[in-house]
Amino acid sequence: VQLQASGGGLVQPGGSLRLSCAASGNIFSPNIMGWYRQPPGKQRELAATQTTSGYTNSADSVKGRFTISRDNAKNTVYLQMNALEPEDTADYYCRLFDYVNEYWGRGTQVTVSS
Repeated sequence: VQLQASGGGLVQPGGSLRLSCAASGNIFSPNIMGWYRQPPGKQRELAATQTTSGYTNSADSVKGRFTISRDNAKNTVYLQMNALEPEDTADYYCRLFDYVNEYWGRGTQVTVSS
């Protein structure tokens, strides 16, 4: 299974970005797809995940600002990030977990700065 993430970049505080992650290969369902992030000098942490059936889990720090969604037919997960703050600056990693194996994509960098 390969995960291809895109959509990172530089944005001003208060701005928005949308991340996408497309999975390809031998993908088993049900599964959980989502995003983790690693701020500079810190450990990787949960941003948001969503199951095949639509159950969502997200960090308190992003609730009300980030929205995760997925297209199961396309094996793609999205992260709409609004009201971005400098504290959201991090490498964002896509993850797929099929309850047996987990797969990670390469990070996509998000920088929130004026």
